[in-house]
Amino acid sequence: MRSDLYPEIEPVLTGHLDTGDGHAVYWEVSGNVRGLPVVFVHGGPGSGAKPIHRRFFDPEIYCIVVFDQRGAGRSRPFGAIERNTTPDLIADMERLREHLRIERWIVFGGSWGSTLGLAYAETHPEQVIALILRGIFLCRPSELHWFLYGMKEVFPENWRRFAGYLPEAERDDILGHYHRRLTDPDPAVHLPAARVWSTYEGACSTLLPSPETVRGFGEDVTALGLARIEAHYFVNDCFLRPDQLLEDVGRIRHIPAEIVQGRYDMVCPIRSADDLHRAWPEAGYKVVPDAGHSAFEPGIRAALVQAAEKFKKLKA
Repeated sequence: MRSDLYPEIEPVLTGHLDTGDGHAVYWEVSGNVRGLPVVFVHGGPGSGAKPIHRRFFDPEIYCIVVFDQRGAGRSRPFGAIERNTTPDLIADMERLREHLRIERWIVFGGSWGSTLGLAYAETHPEQVIALILRGIFLCRPSELHWFLYGMKEVFPENWRRFAGYLPEAERDDILGHYHRRLTDPDPAVHLPAARVWSTYEGACSTLLPSPETVRGFGEDVTALGLARIEAHYFVNDCFLRPDQLLEDVGRIRHIPAEIVQGRYDMVCPIRSADDLHRAWPEAGYKVVPDAGHSAFEPGIRAALVQAAEKFKKLKA
């Protein structure tokens, strides 16, 4: 079974979907427009999608739908947090599915994309053919605390740069004080804070150091979209009920699924994937023994491609 990314491709259709409340969501379709639909749900929230995300799927078989969530990437207005909630994003996905005249699709998402993918599927199970989920994030208080404080146990140098950006008196509420800076209208205030937040996440995302990954996370557009929208979601508990995703998993246990998790994922530790799999034992569960968080760790990349290959035989 294939385990390498497919060659680079260009979209055959692109557009911006008017949400009716001030946002315009960028979308694109690649591959076989009459093929098996799959929607790529990017992480963050706020990081945006990249051309490489098209390459997990066989373009001869799949109708590959990629979109940027509200405020992210090529969606407009960039960095906007007004009317930007998890229910809004779920509604956008449904609006996009209907706009593209897709009856059902496979949902593929990692990190925050696993959160939104699960929330969407649990809301609209009848529209989901299968799920491929990576780096599971259930948005529980323990997971948010780990990101803000716990990663210092493994990445103390990176955490010191992250926490040390704030005055010492503010470090007991890292999220609140970063959120205040990231939502400040002055670029001289929000951009430096965004770069520090985003590069902290990037530096902790791979098993081995990856300067290329850190540079990507430090680019202004990626950094601002990721940091501002991520902080916005975090201060609002991701706009989910406590334990919502696990409590509602019964709505989707009949849907084919593959869960892929890096053993040494420090951004979204394996405890959450394990909890999800115990609640959903019917789902396939692949623990990659030599990987961290990034979708492009060799073992995770291979497992994701293999999951997409496995589902090629499914019917829309």
